[in-house]
Amino acid sequence: MAKSAFSPTLEQLQQVGTDCLPGHLGMEILSVADAQVRARMPVHQHHMAPNGFLHGGSVVALADTLCGYGTMANLPEGAVSFTTIELKANYFASVKAGAVVECVASAVHLGRSTQVWDAEVRDESNGKRLALFRCSNMVIYPKA
Repeated sequence: MAKSAFSPTLEQLQQVGTDCLPGHLGMEILSVADAQVRARMPVHQHHMAPNGFLHGGSVVALADTLCGYGTMANLPEGAVSFTTIELKANYFASVKAGAVVECVASAVHLGRSTQVWDAEVRDESNGKRLALFRCSNMVIYPKA
């Protein structure tokens, strides 16, 4: 598949989210390759649910961000953007403030009109799986 003119570097992906949700949540982008994006996120009080465990929305935000960054890095030629059309998360465990979670998003389907990405979130300290995530994105082209 031919790549779009915009193929973001690791530094660009880290910078693009600085003033947006990824930056506010403290996501650290570690690597970006054609079909995989890796990141980590230290867990602080603002990531927590009232029950004292990592909020599911914090996990979704991390996984969805990586799937989105992966889509950005793999837009087909002529595409200008994308939007999430479906996401699903399954949770298996949680962590408390002070932990660090890591996430790896991998491409499942890189089509001309849609992309599907899977992400796995783990506790960085012991590798325990916290959640699996699937995201479908619609590729956007300029209006004719």
